[in-house]
Amino acid sequence: MRFRLAVVSREHVSVGVQLGVAQIGHVGRIADDEIWQAEEGSFKPWRRRVDYDARAQDAQLYCVRDRLQLTSAPNWGYQLRRGLIELSHEDFSTISAAMRNA
Repeated sequence: MRFRLAVVSREHVSVGVQLGVAQIGHVGRIADDEIWQAEEGSFKPWRRRVDYDARAQDAQLYCVRDRLQLTSAPNWGYQLRRGLIELSHEDFSTISAAMRNA
């Protein structure tokens, strides 16, 4: 299993949770293998169905950053510019726990 962190706006995530979809990965588990293209006027994003963790809440990075491999290197924030980052299982577990206990 692979774990990823998507760098998107809070508003974008909220819309994805409401629709039960992800355009990049958000916080959830990919539900199936189907990928489809949504019709939203001239905007036609590719999406996948996602099962979101109903226990997840907003969690602040500063609360866990000293425990993450992601933030251990100097200039760690630069990699966030890519938008989608693979996480170690340990980092995923730490972030998930923080979101469930927020």
